[in-house]
Amino acid sequence: MTHAAVGAKTTPVLRFAPSPNGFLHLGHAYSALLNAALARRLGGRLLLRIEDIDPTRCRPEFEQAIYEDLAWLGLAWEEPVRRQSDHMDDYGAALAKLREMGLVYPCFASRQEIRTAIAERERTEGRPWPRDPDGAPLYPGLARRLQAGEVARRLAAGEPHALRLDMAGALGRLAASGRDLTFVAFDPDGGERVVSADPARWGDVVLARKEVPTSYHLSVVVDDALQGVTHVVRGRDLEAATDVHRLLQALLGLPAPRYHHHDLVVDEAGLKLAKSRGSPALRDLRAAGVGADEIRQRLGFPL
Repeated sequence: MTHAAVGAKTTPVLRFAPSPNGFLHLGHAYSALLNAALARRLGGRLLLRIEDIDPTRCRPEFEQAIYEDLAWLGLAWEEPVRRQSDHMDDYGAALAKLREMGLVYPCFASRQEIRTAIAERERTEGRPWPRDPDGAPLYPGLARRLQAGEVARRLAAGEPHALRLDMAGALGRLAASGRDLTFVAFDPDGGERVVSADPARWGDVVLARKEVPTSYHLSVVVDDALQGVTHVVRGRDLEAATDVHRLLQALLGLPAPRYHHHDLVVDEAGLKLAKSRGSPALRDLRAAGVGADEIRQRLGFPL
């Protein structure tokens, strides 16, 4: 499907997709309110999706709090809500398709083994190891040394492993098709521009692990396609990830939504709000007597 076709003759579909691994804060509220405002402006639909693929961090009480906080803000969404943990078969089917293309391989190295290998490469090569847009060192390709027999033996033994995308192979397949990898970035005021994607800067990204049979990258592109999402509105911290998402969409034959990556809500120190940093949760602000109208006003979304 071409960029021009997406959303041109169909009802626009937007989604807010939080992870229930903590309580929502003002940054989440801004993104949810912006999605709702743009859905109204475009005459479209607003979906809520619960991205709960990580069983070690996601908890039912956080999911319930998401519904309560969004309702408190005055937001409404379509039912039923898609919960990623209920749809692992969809992600498995997409992963199987990539494996059939020969673009997925297992890596048995632990995080510590990868760090040790990178440190040794830096020492011998005398230069810093390249990093991805999030600042993490690129995977050094340890699994490429393994023979097929060893891979089969270790898989049969049930060893922990990650399934990685063969980035060079994926890009080679794309180049052979003669297609350019781009996406349409749109502004809330209606402007659009075509952006070139550069997934190579992410290296061989993880698509699944033995204990979690999907990843954010894989599940989000599958969900957006299955739910008919036409406009993805999310924080600027995920803008670079669009490179990987566009590549997976191209490989899997999925449509490309339009994308808008909004500025982040920051604290007094200029740092983005985050659950991991203990940023004030919406429920804490509510308990302190702050009203939903005040939150909306503060974020630029008055009733």
